[in-house]
Amino acid sequence: HSIFISYRRDDSEGEAGRLYDDLVRTYGKNAVFMDVAGIAPGLDFRKAIDDNVAACGVFLVVIGPQWATITDPNGHRRLDDSNDFVRLEVASALARNIPVIPVLVHEARMPRPEQLPDNIKDLAYRNSVEISHARWDSDVQLVIDALKQYVSSDPATETRPVHAAVPVQLPPPVSTEPPPPPAAPKSRVLLIAAGCVAVLLLALVGYLAMGRKPQARRVSTDAPPASSPEQANVLTGIWRNTAPKNGPDALIMLRIDGSGPAYNVQPVGHCPESPQGECRWTARTVVLENGRASSSWKPRNTPQEIRENRVVALTLEPSGENLRVTVTNTLSRDPNSPPQSNTFEFTFERQP
Repeated sequence: HSIFISYRRDDSEGEAGRLYDDLVRTYGKNAVFMDVAGIAPGLDFRKAIDDNVAACGVFLVVIGPQWATITDPNGHRRLDDSNDFVRLEVASALARNIPVIPVLVHEARMPRPEQLPDNIKDLAYRNSVEISHARWDSDVQLVIDALKQYVSSDPATETRPVHAAVPVQLPPPVSTEPPPPPAAPKSRVLLIAAGCVAVLLLALVGYLAMGRKPQARRVSTDAPPASSPEQANVLTGIWRNTAPKNGPDALIMLRIDGSGPAYNVQPVGHCPESPQGECRWTARTVVLENGRASSSWKPRNTPQEIRENRVVALTLEPSGENLRVTVTNTLSRDPNSPPQSNTFEFTFERQP
């Protein structure tokens, strides 16, 4: 199996099953593993899990609001149990350096490092994707796009043309009979007479029309509607912040694809500790309406972001040749205190 889906039944069983079905339709059943559908009765669950984790190319861990806090019947946190299957799955994937992608559902937040056992603390630093019910199809498509570098789609699952059994209208048969003989002289005389009458009638109509005031001919002024900003590719391109870098994972660049009004936005933050000096946030689909587009992100690329539960709202507004970007950070440093927020405005320039 190329894709392994890990989840807690009491936390996100419905979403995990729905995601499994969507991935199977794209990549095929043999490429996706989930314990409910992937383990045959009678097999050792632990061995089957370990074998499938070892064989997978990418590991998805579906995280709901209770993923890190859910308890067993005795009131003990399941994640603290060294034999907890979800913990074993995640630890196995991390130990093998398999790409681990947290999938957040039900507006869940990434667990903080202090919430995780030592053997899975690295999970807190993995960039996550978010799937919501309101944007399920578009969010899942972003997941599918992200997985293409790890697994290829199964041609057997691709949509094929369907030929419906409906009647087909054929052209009329071509007659093989010889053409009728030329009209008799009497018929030709009648045709000439009818033509003369038609000419006289047309002349009479023209004479009567000359006495009337000529009416201006209506000229159609209908033209194709001009392309609105929502329809043009006003957001497409690579945009770079003109302001200096002002902190860890500060927004420095936007990679935007699409033809409008829907665009795929990939923000990039400043991360000097990474090899490339930058960190990619989760890609989002935004819709340009009334000259602006907006969405929210939960970047988890630095320990500070994780501690502060940073949520970033971006508003994009085309402004001439530039892009005006409003960044609103919401920080929840203390669960007993109200969140704090700050807002900045930046000008981004399109890169050649």
